[in-house]
Amino acid sequence: MQTSIRSHQHSLIHKLADAIEEIWHQYLDLSPYSIPEGLGYVEGHLEGERLIVENHCYQTPQFRKLHLELARVGNGLDILHCVMFPNPEYDIPIFGTDLVGGRGGAISAAIADLSPVSSDRTLPPRYYQQLSVLSPVEFSQPRALPEWGDIFSDFCLFVRPENPQEEDKFFHRVREFLTIHCQIASTETPLTSNLDISRVLAGQRYYCTKQQQNDKTRRVLEKSFGTEWTDRYINTMLFDYVA
Repeated sequence: MQTSIRSHQHSLIHKLADAIEEIWHQYLDLSPYSIPEGLGYVEGHLEGERLIVENHCYQTPQFRKLHLELARVGNGLDILHCVMFPNPEYDIPIFGTDLVGGRGGAISAAIADLSPVSSDRTLPPRYYQQLSVLSPVEFSQPRALPEWGDIFSDFCLFVRPENPQEEDKFFHRVREFLTIHCQIASTETPLTSNLDISRVLAGQRYYCTKQQQNDKTRRVLEKSFGTEWTDRYINTMLFDYVA
């Protein structure tokens, strides 16, 4: 589905947003997700420039929320944020990807991962097996994970793509991650043990509380919308979890 800002965003963000929704529709049985009131489309100002945030959400039997966020600050900053939150009855990792496009058309940050929710921070065997056989990809400017980044897997890709060729390599790797995830998730058997479900919930809660420590996201939102709104947005829209 075309959005009002997608066609104006960085070409890689536009292309990846389309690809994410295409793969979701191909492999998953999507239904609407109820976005908290007032958070689907948001406008504000950041340092004199117009800030637009659009949220697109779905749910499926395997996922309680598929979240795709697109944001734009003036004509110089474009953002894509995507997280797939599994239902707690499914012992599968959390897919996430983020892109930040800066002034001059460069992508300053690109990250993608299938983050484990197990207590020992390992991926389920089916995931590990399929990710292990993907062809290696090299980037000239790998980036260091944040201090709170112990939630990410060994396959996490965090880079600054240097040119269109590296942007393409990142795009295709995210497509591979997402396709593997949707294919496996759609064939998984739901858990029946309350103990197993509680372990999944604990892993998801750990993931969300770590992501909530991302000070960069918080600072941008607080400058535009204030502390109270930002707390609500981060805790109910970006990284909510089942208590």
